[in-house]
Amino acid sequence: MNRQDRIAAMKAAAKERILILDGSWGVMIQRRGLAEEDFRGERFTGHVGQMKGNNDILCLTRPDIVTDLHNAYYGAGADISETNTFSATTIAQDDYKLDAAAVRDINLAGARLGRAAADAWTAKTPDKPRFLAGSIGPLNKMLSMSSDVNDPGARSVTFDDVYKAYREQIAALNEGGVDLYLIETITDTLNCKAAIKAILDLESEGLEHLPIWISGTITDRSGRTLSGQTVEAFWNSVRHAKPFAIGFNCALGADLMRPHIAELSRVADTLVAAYPNAGLPNEMGQYDEQPEQTSNSVGAWAKDGIVNILGGCCGTTPEHIAAIAKAVEGVKPRDPAPTKHTMRLAGLEPFEVAG
Repeated sequence: MNRQDRIAAMKAAAKERILILDGSWGVMIQRRGLAEEDFRGERFTGHVGQMKGNNDILCLTRPDIVTDLHNAYYGAGADISETNTFSATTIAQDDYKLDAAAVRDINLAGARLGRAAADAWTAKTPDKPRFLAGSIGPLNKMLSMSSDVNDPGARSVTFDDVYKAYREQIAALNEGGVDLYLIETITDTLNCKAAIKAILDLESEGLEHLPIWISGTITDRSGRTLSGQTVEAFWNSVRHAKPFAIGFNCALGADLMRPHIAELSRVADTLVAAYPNAGLPNEMGQYDEQPEQTSNSVGAWAKDGIVNILGGCCGTTPEHIAAIAKAVEGVKPRDPAPTKHTMRLAGLEPFEVAG
């Protein structure tokens, strides 16, 4: 099955059932109790500074762990697994003093490992093909907010810097064989728009077209992203990309995320996706919500017809994903909202010009 056939199969599956995404990678990697040597491998033995904690580098230094995690999530029932490239941009990897060549290698290796795992599972169960999403995570620097509390106009990066970093990552993920791009955990919509522009520009230059999934983050009970947008304003800001799916992940557990998913479901004329945390962290930063609790909550969303794709973020495990898959088995996916042919604008709030 070539890539365009896989994309067609994914879109067909999304019309028939609720698709399942994988769960947290961070919590599963932490459980391995890895040492500095695991992150360094042979390639980075003499690299200056600490490498431990740079989970993306494991694509190069411990590919066996990355493959194991893909297999664990596919085995739990996930239709889609993400590449282990959440922070694989030159901007984010500058914290570890990695150069552009190493960052490109991380993305290529991450995509190839995920591709091999997805293809192996598809060969086992041809009636349930597995798909691979290229994880394009947030940056540690924002375009919409100042980097200096004493200077509202201060920025530590430019739009061109962010665009270039994402462009390099996207090109490598595409070359490595992903089926779609997942721009995720978006706290700053302007950063997201730089990633979107990078995708669209590369495609205009001849790169193979892939679907885009956009997943923002509502950071607290205010119902806004960190850069201040409401749910509908966020949708208005990115809908020009004609995404395959739009949704939210991280920051909140299922109970607190539900009203924001319901609001997005009301306005979005594409698929709606959600992958909440396993509740909120406890005093020790750990997640206590059990698989049956998470699956009961998101299973209710499915039965109420407000989602098309479900998965898990921080604190979720293959056991959570298996429980979610079971909870939504046989449930009809949401019907996208009708397309409205009106001018819709967005700052922090949405604005619709009456037709």
